[in-house]
Amino acid sequence: KSIKTFIVVICESVKVSRGYPAQKCKSGPVDLVFLIDSSRSVRPHEFETMRKFMIDILDTLDIGPNTTRVGVVQYSSQVTWLHTATWTPWSKALTRSSPSPQGTMTGLAIKYMMNMAFSAEEGDRPKVPNVAVIVTDGRPQDRVAEVAAEARDKGIEIYAVGVARADMTSLRAMASPPFEDHVFLVESFDLIHQFGLQFQDKLCGKAGKHDCEQICCVSTPGSFYCVCPEGQLLQDDGKSCACKSANIDLVLLIDGSKSVRPQNFELVKKFVNQVVDSLDISAHGTRVGLVQYSSRVRTEFPLNMYHSADEIKAAVMKVDYMEKGTMTGLALKHMLENSFSEAEGARPTSRNIPRIGLVFTDGRSQDDITEYAKKAKEAGITMYAVGVGKAVEDELREIASEPVEKHFYYTTDFTAISTIAENLKLNVCPGTTLWAAPKDTTQQETQRGRNIYTFHRLHSFFHV
Repeated sequence: KSIKTFIVVICESVKVSRGYPAQKCKSGPVDLVFLIDSSRSVRPHEFETMRKFMIDILDTLDIGPNTTRVGVVQYSSQVTWLHTATWTPWSKALTRSSPSPQGTMTGLAIKYMMNMAFSAEEGDRPKVPNVAVIVTDGRPQDRVAEVAAEARDKGIEIYAVGVARADMTSLRAMASPPFEDHVFLVESFDLIHQFGLQFQDKLCGKAGKHDCEQICCVSTPGSFYCVCPEGQLLQDDGKSCACKSANIDLVLLIDGSKSVRPQNFELVKKFVNQVVDSLDISAHGTRVGLVQYSSRVRTEFPLNMYHSADEIKAAVMKVDYMEKGTMTGLALKHMLENSFSEAEGARPTSRNIPRIGLVFTDGRSQDDITEYAKKAKEAGITMYAVGVGKAVEDELREIASEPVEKHFYYTTDFTAISTIAENLKLNVCPGTTLWAAPKDTTQQETQRGRNIYTFHRLHSFFHV
């Protein structure tokens, strides 16, 4: 039944893209706000393409006071509220929009969206999903991570669409998890309709608020049900997922240096426990080990010490903060030579159980990481690198396995690391990769390739 629902939605999107009469999406009520970048870098013909992209999406929606309400925020150095979602016809609002030869204050626009656009005075409804789509072609000139996190905490689901020169790190800082569903990067404004097709699918699948976690919500008449990504199983609560093939050896290396600070170290421990919550822990399934490092390295517990999630989470919360330096290279050496040894609980390589290492750091390493980052990957360990604050991107990329875009995460603020943990729930589970980046592919090229691959795959499969 879920496959039929999915095919119907995609087929309707493809029909629209090929000139067939648009069939209105019968979604549940949604309050939708577009934030459109109109800074000096957006050329007039590109702005016109972006405006047409919004109109094409809105043409497929059932817009009305009791169904979908739409608002438009235009921003550059200032913010302009083009459309009140309750009364003004959205087509008239869009015709009034025009590019502005000024800067790119994306954080200011998000704050306005959160406090003004999604307010009762402007037509926002209680208990109706709030969805925001940010379309930008450049790097923000103000801070976005904190205000975007605040907006997400208020229940606003954020899609970040980057075009051409857009900065991937900024897009991730703004978007809701999982990033694979909420971050899109296209090469030019001419290709922005690729996001439109995927977004129509997601919006049409909304049947009012639901509590599916990190998974697809499939709508049925008057109801919905949750579906897990490939490689995961729906749990008894009907809304969360765990790995189906939960037989991995996972070692987490957490930075306990002085720069982290005690209150942030508590957030790091919660981050670890979020990752643990997504796994099926047992002696014969997933095993988890924890290593803390600063100027020295300390095994908090090896892979073979605990065999349930509750035991691991309790042990994590009891870990004492080390302080002092940041010897990431020494920690990688310890992980390779000790943590993934059979003596500490790693299963023999002959059993082909995936070995995964996750490094969490907030700063530049005080020793060389090159040798043991390379040796770990050569030993068959899949490496994830998670950075926060003053972490160095080049070091994180050197630690991460290929494709780097899938194994490297960064945020400016410790309060946002829970978002990264949510996204890691998908990636640590074994599954099929639909699109793999060639070696030496940049982060932006990887995301761009995945989006284009998805677009062409849908067109070729649902050829109507």
